[in-house]
Amino acid sequence: MKNDSKERYGSVSKIFHWLMAVLIGWQLFKFGDRIAEGEHWVGETLVPWHVSIGTLLLILIVMRLAWVMIQRHQRPAQEPATAKLVKAGHGLLFAGMLLMPLTGMMVMLGGGYGMTAFDLEVFAKGEEIAWAATLGSLHSPLAWALTVLIIGHISMALIHHFVQRDDTLKRML
Repeated sequence: MKNDSKERYGSVSKIFHWLMAVLIGWQLFKFGDRIAEGEHWVGETLVPWHVSIGTLLLILIVMRLAWVMIQRHQRPAQEPATAKLVKAGHGLLFAGMLLMPLTGMMVMLGGGYGMTAFDLEVFAKGEEIAWAATLGSLHSPLAWALTVLIIGHISMALIHHFVQRDDTLKRML
């Protein structure tokens, strides 16, 4: 497995990126619950995995952040004119990816529902916890904000590839 370099991202970074992209895309199907009260194939087949996939994503984002820190001096350089914007955008994406599963856990804990991921009990059912429910109430607005950030991220990658015709997207493929 290759490390990152000044020219392109290594295989570990690419695996983290694309695996998480697929899993986050799956998570976004949860918005389908808002259609017909979730009584359709998306709500019945993909959404039941929401908590388990969210738990997996929490583990992956922690691992990915550790990998980013290890590779921070070897990663491809950004253009000086936009480097601060790129760093801010990626920082917001990482914050959103970390906060989503944490606030999701707070929904479950705060509501006293307990939490099971991949048939393993993470939290037992118990009393409602007001502070956790309050933090958990941020889960849905954060989901919308993260969705906007993801759309912006994809849009910028496509602009780099098709309009600016540079190697930004190729570095991650």
